[in-house]
Amino acid sequence: MNENSRTSRQRRCAVCDLIVGMGCPGCGTGTARALSRGAPAAAGREAWRRFPPGALLISRTGYAHLPGCTHLIEDLVKAPEWGWIPEPAAGLWDRASAAHPVPATEGNTRLSAVRRCTECQSWLTDRV
Repeated sequence: MNENSRTSRQRRCAVCDLIVGMGCPGCGTGTARALSRGAPAAAGREAWRRFPPGALLISRTGYAHLPGCTHLIEDLVKAPEWGWIPEPAAGLWDRASAAHPVPATEGNTRLSAVRRCTECQSWLTDRV
């Protein structure tokens, strides 16, 4: 295998942090939005079993996600690639930023959320 094919196979999506072609639904191409319109986000969110609905999931790139995020599957959310906060304090999601990093309390506790997933934020905004 040449170095170029290894690099392209391991390239991670900047939006969802999954390996492109191995779980990433094409976030940059609008595929994620199309998938979320095809099935209600709430249905996907209810299917998660290991994390409570209000948990805050933290990727290795510092993105905060919510259980049921339209471009994640629960089986991929595990240490050491992920950290999480099972029962975050009220308002913690809104405060997660570069100015207010939110450290994981379980999983990989070295990870901190410094930005929020736009798909999850959109889902929250639609619910309000």
